[in-house]
Amino acid sequence: MDSGPVRRRLWLAGLSALLAASLCQQAAAAPAEARAAVLLQLLHKDCGACHGLSLKGGLGSPLTPQALAGKPADSLVATILNGRPGTPMPPWRPFLSEEEAQWLVQLLQQGGAR
Repeated sequence: MDSGPVRRRLWLAGLSALLAASLCQQAAAAPAEARAAVLLQLLHKDCGACHGLSLKGGLGSPLTPQALAGKPADSLVATILNGRPGTPMPPWRPFLSEEEAQWLVQLLQQGGAR
């Protein structure tokens, strides 16, 4: 019996619960568990394609808490949603809501996107 899918579901459920608990006092509400899983996959696979699979940098800058420290969350959200013209950073607005982008920024700034 392959325990991989079960282990993954348990990991995602635990991560979602941990994230929800740690972000409950924050401005952006955590998305539903299924959507959170999709957003985390988008972060690690799509964003990770440029920002590094470990989010420590690559073509794009690092997305670690240290690299994002002191950067205004609203500016980071705007970059995610609108991209950066003249750079490889595309706009993600067709795929994310503003609240979801806020959630991802909070997650990244707090180091919870592992």
